[in-house]
Amino acid sequence: MDWGNVTAEDLIDALREVDWSSPPRPLNEFFSRFTIPRSLSKWNSRLKCNLYYYRTNYFIMIIFILGLGFIRRPLAIVAAVLTALSIAILNDSFAATFNEKVTRTVRQFSPHLAAKMRPSLTPVIRGRPSAKRAIHICGRPRWVFVLIFSAASFTLWFTSCALLTVLLAFVIGLLATIVHASLRTPNLKARLNTFREEFRAVWRNYSEL
Repeated sequence: MDWGNVTAEDLIDALREVDWSSPPRPLNEFFSRFTIPRSLSKWNSRLKCNLYYYRTNYFIMIIFILGLGFIRRPLAIVAAVLTALSIAILNDSFAATFNEKVTRTVRQFSPHLAAKMRPSLTPVIRGRPSAKRAIHICGRPRWVFVLIFSAASFTLWFTSCALLTVLLAFVIGLLATIVHASLRTPNLKARLNTFREEFRAVWRNYSEL
């Protein structure tokens, strides 16, 4: 992939649709071989490639830095979890997995209620779905849960009075991510794994037709 031609919108869409259940990359790989990019175009391509390839590592690093800022404010930890959950639900893979686990848990206690949590069927025209399959959670569109979790997290942020601490920790986490993604030299393994994940995504979309 030529990461120089990938726009920010394409990168965001890829991060939204990619499977986040994969484990983080090993630390010896994550903290090895740092070089300064030779040009702005090289930096742009390297930044996008590393953000995509080390996405799980960056997410864990930001959560860890945020956790250090929440040591004296336990209520802010709950707010951070709800905020992270509302953002994670925007990812298709996470939302589908989250819905499956919630439905499976509810089915153990009430199979009748679990049956009601199934989403309505998408109409099919000429053997194909009439529109792109929408992601549902507990039988409701996922934006409903995004609003619920966002409203709850905002209330807890306001109650805990830790917004400035969180913003400072979040900025530090973002800066650390950008610095690492800018200096970490992409290796052949990263490119090969990127191609493999792209093939899996294309094959998954093809199999749903």
